[in-house]
Amino acid sequence: MTAQPIDGKSFAQRLRARVADAVPTFVATAGRPPGLAVVLVGDDPASQVYVRSKGKATIEAGMASFEHRLPDTVSQEELLALVERLCLDEEVDGILVQMPLPAGIDDRAVIDAIDPRKDVDGFTPVNSGRLAIGEDGLVPCTPLGCLMLLKDRLGDLSGLEAVVVGRSNIVGKPMAQLLLRENCTVTIAHSRTRDLADVVRRADIIVAAVGRPRMIQGSWLKPGATVIDVGINRIPHEDRTRLVGDVDYESALEVAGAITPVPGGVGPMTIAVLMRNTLVAACARAGLPAPAGL
Repeated sequence: MTAQPIDGKSFAQRLRARVADAVPTFVATAGRPPGLAVVLVGDDPASQVYVRSKGKATIEAGMASFEHRLPDTVSQEELLALVERLCLDEEVDGILVQMPLPAGIDDRAVIDAIDPRKDVDGFTPVNSGRLAIGEDGLVPCTPLGCLMLLKDRLGDLSGLEAVVVGRSNIVGKPMAQLLLRENCTVTIAHSRTRDLADVVRRADIIVAAVGRPRMIQGSWLKPGATVIDVGINRIPHEDRTRLVGDVDYESALEVAGAITPVPGGVGPMTIAVLMRNTLVAACARAGLPAPAGL
């Protein structure tokens, strides 16, 4: 058996195209484009790349992009004041504060300050709570992107056994909630789970988000399982570095039924779902239904 690669890049392009196609209808009704504000604190190189990518995607979708770049010397009070202004700005439908934040700034306090209606990252307590109890709300981009790939590959997920390896608030926990909503039987495992290989081996669906390069081996997988690898790890390779996931891709190819590659799998979905969430938030704020198919 050789697993079929799941082309997240192609799916993300199609999702972004659907969002772009729906934006003119919103503009015609609301009289303005949806707006996404991204706040970057400091000069972390990876964060700068992400922010540029998000700004480019926002403009390509026909939305308004508002970038706020602050030095790493900014105080928490100044950052919170900016977030408050964005919450009150009628042109802004989505607010994203790029993580990580510099030492000395309380990430949780900043996230808590975001208006839940504009929380396109889905990280505020209100949206996290809505997801936990099965109510509609804005959902974290990466887990929602993973779910879209799973449903595109497998269709109805009801009754399937899923193992999420990783328990972060960003991916692991919301991913488990989304799978529960699809009527999967869900186990949340992590680096300290006893007999982790045996736990993974019983799963029809594995979502790997533990942050350890190539931790999950092909021998751990149930034959034919669908593997979603969220990990992005940079490791030495010859005289440079390369990106690998949390799953040992080569050995998993021999056992799994389908698997997301790294790069080119889950990564492109995150920005595509961010565009989707921004449009959904804009429609909700304008009292409009979310476009079909998103």
